[in-house]
Amino acid sequence: MTAKLHWQTEGQGSDLVLIHGWGMNGAVWQQLLPLLTPHFRVHLVDLPGYGHSREHHAGNIEEMAYQLLENSPESAIWLGWSLGGLVATQAAIQAPERVNALVTVASSPRFAAENTWRGIKPQVLNDFQRQLSDDFQLTVERFMALQAMGSPTARQDIKLLKQAVLSRPQPNPKALASGLQLLADVDLREQLDQISQPWLRLYGRLDGLVPVKVAAELDALAPRSERQVFAAASHAPFISHPEEFVKALRTFIG
Repeated sequence: MTAKLHWQTEGQGSDLVLIHGWGMNGAVWQQLLPLLTPHFRVHLVDLPGYGHSREHHAGNIEEMAYQLLENSPESAIWLGWSLGGLVATQAAIQAPERVNALVTVASSPRFAAENTWRGIKPQVLNDFQRQLSDDFQLTVERFMALQAMGSPTARQDIKLLKQAVLSRPQPNPKALASGLQLLADVDLREQLDQISQPWLRLYGRLDGLVPVKVAAELDALAPRSERQVFAAASHAPFISHPEEFVKALRTFIG
């Protein structure tokens, strides 16, 4: 039995697990909590190596999902942003009886571009890997800027992301390097047909990390899923458009 990851639970209603992205921590959802807690019992987690879970480690996506499943509610809606969406998707495949609905936000089953598949250029991920060893704080800040790029509220988005990161212990450099490797290597496309739960995919039209054209490709790979695109959002629609985001989530959950 591994030691428990850091969890924060608030609110009442259906259980909702929120999973942050690379370089972040559970505090990234803080401004969304007042909109969610009247309707959901919200469970925020710091992924292994991040925030208050800084001393934990997960070597691969399966292990990361397993650590979350160990201490999450028996049955919940799982919502993951970016890298967190990859973890939530893996959990839905790994333990379908525990994930009764899946929501992925600005996420992809394959983050790295490959042949005709759109995504982050491998060179960009390689550059981040190289920069990590020189100055990991600056690397995380550059990634935040990349996430907000294109958003009409980019400056405010970056400020909120930075506040979230700084409010908890800094991520473990080993976890950051491992996370970039997951973004470069993991490919869940062939396993998507195993997902039978209701699945909502949310995208920002201006997202530079997960191109919105990925949404159309996933319509074919996951025809039973639903999708919504936020026209004026970038990679973090829950930060730039919190009310619209929660409305989409509540409509989906019903």
